[in-house]
Amino acid sequence: MNPSDIDTPAETAPPQRFDTLALDPKLLRAVADSGYLTMTPIQAKAIPLVLDGHDMMGAAQTGTGKTAAFSLPLLQRMLKHENASMSPARHPVRALVLAPTRELADQVAANVKTYAKHTQLRSAVVFGGIDMKPQTAQLKAGVEVLIATPGRLLDHIEAKNAVLNQVEYVVLDEADRMLDIGFLPDLQRILSYLPKQRQTLLFSATFSPEIRRLANSYLQSPLTVEVARPNATATNVEQRFYSVTDDDKRAVVRQLLRQRELSQAIIFVNSKLGAARLARSFERDGLKTAALHGDKSQDERLKSLEAFKRGEVDLLVATDVAARGLDIADLPAVFNFDVPFNAEDYVHRIGRTGRAGASGLAVTLVARDDLRLVGDIEKLIKKKLEIEPFELEDERPRRRRRDEDEAPADREVEQAASRAIDRAAERPPARRPSLPGGDPFFDRPYEPSTAAAAPAPVGAEAVKPQAALKPGAPNIRPKKKVASLLGGGR
Repeated sequence: MNPSDIDTPAETAPPQRFDTLALDPKLLRAVADSGYLTMTPIQAKAIPLVLDGHDMMGAAQTGTGKTAAFSLPLLQRMLKHENASMSPARHPVRALVLAPTRELADQVAANVKTYAKHTQLRSAVVFGGIDMKPQTAQLKAGVEVLIATPGRLLDHIEAKNAVLNQVEYVVLDEADRMLDIGFLPDLQRILSYLPKQRQTLLFSATFSPEIRRLANSYLQSPLTVEVARPNATATNVEQRFYSVTDDDKRAVVRQLLRQRELSQAIIFVNSKLGAARLARSFERDGLKTAALHGDKSQDERLKSLEAFKRGEVDLLVATDVAARGLDIADLPAVFNFDVPFNAEDYVHRIGRTGRAGASGLAVTLVARDDLRLVGDIEKLIKKKLEIEPFELEDERPRRRRRDEDEAPADREVEQAASRAIDRAAERPPARRPSLPGGDPFFDRPYEPSTAAAAPAPVGAEAVKPQAALKPGAPNIRPKKKVASLLGGGR
């Protein structure tokens, strides 16, 4: 083992209390206000090392309190700069926290603000998708702690809104995710603006060999704290894998919500278009649903997230922008409607439930084409996963017989009408009465003509008889006699 690594089993030492740490009473008071008394394993091991000034890599299961593990000791170390001056020059950026997504940055900022509320230290968050002007005003007023996404921070640096030459502490939160989505060039540019002498911390649920190589290039003699096996899933989350068809997935989710009596859940999908379509489908099913994906504006994403946290939304259909860092208290379940393409995202997705020691349910719906992706998850977490068949209830309403829905009186009326129709069909048709003054010739019944009934002659007999023609006019037939009503007799 590397002597700089600290590998701590999670099952041995009893939980320690925050008041055993060398923290200022103002910080301890803020922690107590948040309802926390004892530390999680990552907090118990990381906070003393950060207080001692070490560079560090912290690996722990998601949902175990990594934010407090770095924010509390950094706030403690910055209290020496605390002042009530209104001058922006007295409040330079001293701690920089970089996060991969807007949601995670906003959540980290909320936690930092909570822990620093009894101090004079200022904090601000900047991320893309919203207007830069309010962010610029905050930065110009001066902040000690700046939480940012890399892209928007570079925008402020180029606009000379953010000056980072007095930064003493840098935190890369979810560092593996920042590399996955291509932030490495941005990270290198940002780090080039910072002083060489600084304390650097990396925190994430997973550490790949690439991350370790990156850390060694930017951290000085870093200590590694791993309180659980890398890429391990939380033991308090019930993981179920069900074999279903793509067409049945939505019905399976509805049935599990009903059978398990789940009040809320996050539904993870792999595409932005799929999230929008699925959200509309669940909305038609009568479930209050919101979508969270990259095509939504930042304001829409924050509103959807807040509505979900307040319990105004039953289902949050999201892409992996919600897989990292979202802290939703007492979330009972998550569903992997689509098996994630990246196996590490599975660990982060199911980490949205079962947080802070609570129990949770993680359901993954596996279609036939998803078996390779499930195999990747098994390799990552080093565990054989059992894919169970799912017995889907028939949700279609039973077609009731017509006579079950009708009242007896209605049936009697219908039967009487049917009998009347049958009687009318059996009667002979009534003769149409003759109009007054009618012509006897036309009122007389039809009588077939004997000439018409005779067979037509063939051959030489087919020649018209000359007697039927007028003398002297062989081609002209004589006039037929017609009734006087039609002009005859003239």
